[in-house]
Amino acid sequence: MSLFHFKQFVIDQENCPMKINTDGVLLGASANLENVKSVLDIGTGTGVIALMLAQRSHDILIDAIDIDHLAFEKANQNFENSLFHQQLKAHHHSFLEYFDLNPSKKYDLIVSNPPYFLNALKSPKANNNISKHTNEQFFIDLISKAKNHLNPSGNLTLIVPIDISLMLQNLAPSYHLFPINCIKIKSYPDKAHIRHIISFSDEKPLELIFEDFCIYSSQSVYSLQYQALLKNFFTIF
Repeated sequence: MSLFHFKQFVIDQENCPMKINTDGVLLGASANLENVKSVLDIGTGTGVIALMLAQRSHDILIDAIDIDHLAFEKANQNFENSLFHQQLKAHHHSFLEYFDLNPSKKYDLIVSNPPYFLNALKSPKANNNISKHTNEQFFIDLISKAKNHLNPSGNLTLIVPIDISLMLQNLAPSYHLFPINCIKIKSYPDKAHIRHIISFSDEKPLELIFEDFCIYSSQSVYSLQYQALLKNFFTIF
């Protein structure tokens, strides 16, 4: 089925190159919205992260951008069909184009579930390459441009594999962004971590704060952590 029903909105993901996935919903449910009034969602795909953020806070306004035209159209459709349509605006741009077109625009929070297959074998489907593959320059551009479009004390929050998280933690301080919080995600209690939700700010912390998060408690059984995080969104909880 192309329709994915959440408790307060529905996502149509037909023909969208990046479908709803665990990474996206974890970011949408966990990104820190304290003192946040403006958000930019880079690579919005179906728009699920933006919609989750809009559901969590009715006071925020969200710009959601995607370089893929099919994704932009689908996100725009999902926004218009939601209860939160007045909070959401879709744009068909890469983040570099968007920032060039809006040089003075600043946000309290920039989020992204970015492409993460660095220098990997490419898919024969062009739109899958756009949504899933990238290179190191992408992240250098993302960090450097995001810094210029964050309000003071604003956050850049990404969900990425561990190796990319470590690369970003080393890279970001060169652009005056500092890692402040890292949620370390694993699938099962006895498995290695597979993702980081890593947040950066222009305010250097005394130390990087780590949190642990486990998706499953046992085979096909969601952990209490996961259920608590997604209970306001998923109809199964």
